[in-house]
Amino acid sequence: MAAYVIADVNVKNPDAYQEYRKQVLATIEKYGGRFLVRGGEHEVLEGSWRPHRLVILEFPDMAAAKRWHRSPEYAPLIKLRQSASDGTLVAVAGA
Repeated sequence: MAAYVIADVNVKNPDAYQEYRKQVLATIEKYGGRFLVRGGEHEVLEGSWRPHRLVILEFPDMAAAKRWHRSPEYAPLIKLRQSASDGTLVAVAGA
């Protein structure tokens, strides 16, 4: 069953975040993932959540999503992303 990583990212340092964006795709693809949403226009339809930059990744399953997030390839990029932005990441299993 597919799994998704949903991120709400508030970019504080666009130059550093751009460097993160250049490098992250290779790590995602290595673990079978792909981008479904990478920023872009959004609209809150209900509720009080006011996301900044939404990103949605799809992986073959929850195990693959966790392997990616915990991988040695992604570890330095986590630090880069966190230095360039604030945000929340959530992994969720698909239906």
